[in-house]
Amino acid sequence: MPYVDTSPAGSTFDTVRILVTNDDGIESEGLHVLASAMTAHGDVVVVAPDSEYSGAGAAIGPLHLMDPQVHKVRFEGVADAWTVSGAPALCVMFARLGAFGPVDLVVSGINPGANVGRSVYHSGTVGAVLTGRNGNIPGLAVSQTVEGFGVEGQGWEDAIADQKWHAAAGVASAVLGGLLADEHESAWAVNLNVPNREVADMKGWRFTEVGTLPPRSITSVHLEAHPDNADAFRVAMEWGDAVDMPAEVDTGAVMGDFVSVSFLSRLTALPTTGDSKLAACLDGLF
Repeated sequence: MPYVDTSPAGSTFDTVRILVTNDDGIESEGLHVLASAMTAHGDVVVVAPDSEYSGAGAAIGPLHLMDPQVHKVRFEGVADAWTVSGAPALCVMFARLGAFGPVDLVVSGINPGANVGRSVYHSGTVGAVLTGRNGNIPGLAVSQTVEGFGVEGQGWEDAIADQKWHAAAGVASAVLGGLLADEHESAWAVNLNVPNREVADMKGWRFTEVGTLPPRSITSVHLEAHPDNADAFRVAMEWGDAVDMPAEVDTGAVMGDFVSVSFLSRLTALPTTGDSKLAACLDGLF
């Protein structure tokens, strides 16, 4: 039994209809490789942004201003494919509400660049999965490390020229197979990060905690004046050195050539007491 949802509105499914999305846009090679791999696990529908939405997190945008458009597209190996003029979370929200037929599972990626540490908060790849889980749909976010970008100064296309998409897709397929074979009490949101290595060259895998730092952080920014406009500035960013994190957290694991598997929790309120200055201030209002 692939997935048992024990919530009041829960259901059980044996034939999986998989929504595949990403935050890099419909043309991303990682999306195409991942969608192909997911056909081994069920019926695939691709619903992806029509352009780049990296860093969008779980944002859906101002719907009253956007007038989002949806287009049917041709997608090799998948009969049902669409683009949305909006972020990946919006793609998932529309799918969750029935725009593209029933959806049982969200798989997002393959993102070029690890989504670990605090980058998880901002990742559109992860945001798509969190949006699905908000609607009680389980999901898997898939990301792969990129070598050296932001350090050696090469352009983005050069940085991802040697991405081993097939390896990340193979790992994602194995992980999804295991997730579907297990029973879960509620919809899961799993963040998978894979080294940019052939599977035979990876050191193994780990269940990990979400770390506090990404593999390499922006350490500072400063404003550079525009030569022709005194009121305009370019934001120049400086990158720090690669971080050294323990293998128990996602950043340390994937940078050590281990596959990192993290189950992401829901946002919940922390326990509080009425005995605080905050409570006293609020009590004074009423």
